[in-house]
Amino acid sequence: MPASSGNTTRHRLNRGGDRHLNRAPHTIALVRMGHDPHTRAYITRRTAEGHTKREVMRSLNRYISRQLLRTLTSTHPAPSTT
Repeated sequence: MPASSGNTTRHRLNRGGDRHLNRAPHTIALVRMGHDPHTRAYITRRTAEGHTKREVMRSLNRYISRQLLRTLTSTHPAPSTT
């Protein structure tokens, strides 16, 4: 599904989704933006590259989601059936 406007070209897989689940990485990103020095440096660097705050937030949410998935899958292995 195209999600482009003006000179920006983006694609979105699905406009829907679990809004409560999407809120969790967003809240984590907001807290990191206010308190984590590494995240602040990342935001400064991406903004200097010409990205908008909304684009930086989107990429930060994707990073947090991947990090959460890695954490959840590594610390909770599938139970053995034997």
